[in-house]
Amino acid sequence: MINCADGLLTLYTPSSNMPWNLQRSIHLHRRINFGASAQRIKDALNQNPIDIINDFLDNASNLPLAPEPEWSEWSISDYSSDNQIRNQQIAAQYIEWTTGWMNDIKNNGLRDQMSWFWHNHFVTRLEDYICPSWMYQYHRLLQKYALGNFKEFVREMGITPAMLVFLNGIQNTRFNPNENYARELYELFTLGVDNGYTQEDIINTARALSGWSGIDVNDLCGEVEFINTFWDPGEKTIFGRTGNWGYDDVINILFEERAVQISEYIAGKLYRHFINPKGHEDIIKQLGTVFRDSNFEIKDLLNAIFTSEHFFDEANIGTVIPGHIEYFITFVKEMGFADNSELNSFILYSADDFDQRMFNPIDVAGWPGNRDWINSSTLGYRWEGITNIMGYYYALNNNQIQELVSFAKTLADGRNNDEVYITQQIVNFLLPKGFQHQAEYEDALMVFKSEIPENYFEDGTWNLDWEFAPAQIFYLINHIAHSPEFQLK
Repeated sequence: MINCADGLLTLYTPSSNMPWNLQRSIHLHRRINFGASAQRIKDALNQNPIDIINDFLDNASNLPLAPEPEWSEWSISDYSSDNQIRNQQIAAQYIEWTTGWMNDIKNNGLRDQMSWFWHNHFVTRLEDYICPSWMYQYHRLLQKYALGNFKEFVREMGITPAMLVFLNGIQNTRFNPNENYARELYELFTLGVDNGYTQEDIINTARALSGWSGIDVNDLCGEVEFINTFWDPGEKTIFGRTGNWGYDDVINILFEERAVQISEYIAGKLYRHFINPKGHEDIIKQLGTVFRDSNFEIKDLLNAIFTSEHFFDEANIGTVIPGHIEYFITFVKEMGFADNSELNSFILYSADDFDQRMFNPIDVAGWPGNRDWINSSTLGYRWEGITNIMGYYYALNNNQIQELVSFAKTLADGRNNDEVYITQQIVNFLLPKGFQHQAEYEDALMVFKSEIPENYFEDGTWNLDWEFAPAQIFYLINHIAHSPEFQLK
C-alpha cells in the first residue's frame, strides 16, 4: 500500500490549493473529536484551523478526570458474600463505568478520543482480572496520561493492578521469572515487533521487573504491593548496560537506549490512527524527532500531527474505517441527537456482539482496526444500526425527527426548497469525498424525493418545513449509509 499524500509536516496554512473548507473541517472534527454537529463544523470555517486545534489540545489537557466512584478501592470483602449477588454488584459497576466512559467519549472530545486510543494500545482485559476497582484505576491512567508524558505513562501502566494481573506480573518473582510483561513492554507497548531487543533483553528485563507480587489471595481486588524478597537483585544486562537493575531502571534504560525506536513506533501508531492507515515513512520519522525533542510529551506529538499540512492533504481525507463504537458515536453527534441512555446502551452492547467490548479488546495486541472492522456480518450490523438509531428517535418524537430537519437546514444555506442542492449537500457532508459518479447523486435525489408528487417541487411548494421532510431525510441518510464510502471517515 502506498500513501500518495504530498503534504509536508510544516504548519498548515489555508491556500487555493489546500483551502480551509467544509470538507477539511469535517475531516478535522471527525479525526480529533469523533465528529461534531453540522452547525459547529460550519461555524469552524470562520475560525483559524490552527486556533481550533490548539483549543482542542488545551481543553483536552485541562479536563478533570472522571469522578471517582464509591467502589474505586473495593476489594472482594466489600462485596456480598453471596456469589450471585456479588456477581450482580460487579456487573452493575461495570455498566456504570462503561456508560460513563461512553458519555465522556461523546462529550469530552480529544481527551477521551486519546484515552480510547490508549485503551487499545496498553491492552488489559477485565475478563482476566475481574475487579471493578482495578478497572477504574486502569481507566484513570488512560485519562490522566491521554496527552501526558509517554515515559511516565509506561512507568505507571506497568504496575497498575489490571496490567500486573493480565500480563502475569504478579507471578514474576526471582524464584519463578515470568517474561510475559517484559516481552509485551517491548513488542507492543514501546518498540514494536523485533525492533531493537533480543530474547536476552527480555529475560533480563523480566528479572528486573520482578517483585510486584504482593496480592492478598484471600481478599482480591485490593492493592498490589512490591515485595523486595521476591525481586531478583542480581546483575542483569539490558540493551548492553549491566547492573542490578530494578523496575525504574528498566524504564530509564529503555527510553535512553531506544529513544529513536520508541518515538518512531508510537508516532507511527498515531499516524495510522489519525492520518492514514497506510503510513508514511518520511513523515513518521519526522514525527519521531518531534516526539523525542519534546521528551516524549504526547500533546506535542499530537500538535505536530494535527497542525500539519500533511494532515489536511486531500489524499488523507476519508481513509480510516472506525470501530463500531466510534462509527455510531460520530453519526449521533453529527446528526445533533441528544444524549440518551438507551441509545448509549444500544451502541455499547450491540458493539459487544461484534467483537468490540469496552475494557475487553480481543487479545493483548488489541483490535486490529481499519479494514478488520468490516466483514459480511458487521457490515449489515452497521447498516442496520444507522437505521435503528434514526428509527428510535423517530418514534421518540412522535414520528418526527426535528434534529434531521435542523441538520438539513444547516447544510442548505437558506435554499430550503432546492431539493437537488439539499441532496448534494447531505451526501457531501456524510461521505468524505461525496459520490464518485453523477448517477449516484441522481439515485440519491430520487430516494430523497420519495413519493412526493413532482409538481410540488416544480412549483416551489415543497421545502424543508414540509410535513414529510423528516421522513425524506431519513430515507436519504439511510440510502447514503448503505454506500461503501459511508464506512470511511
